Amino acid sequence: MSKQAMREETERLVREAIERRGLTIKQGDTRIDAVCGKCGAVNKVTAPKGEHRVRYTCKDCGHAQATL
Repeated sequence: MSKQAMREETERLVREAIERRGLTIKQGDTRIDAVCGKCGAVNKVTAPKGEHRVRYTCKDCGHAQATL
């Protein structure tokens, strides 16, 4: 299945779900797996809708930084 065919199938399913009104589609927060610039540990950071750079503190070494 090509990407275009998958995209069209997804759009069709979303339209059908909205028409039935049995499914509510909402946009939530984004989860980012950020790697610490100091120790290299992976941190899971939650970014609010519309935010690209989020400030966080490393869970292992405590280094304050921002996501890319």
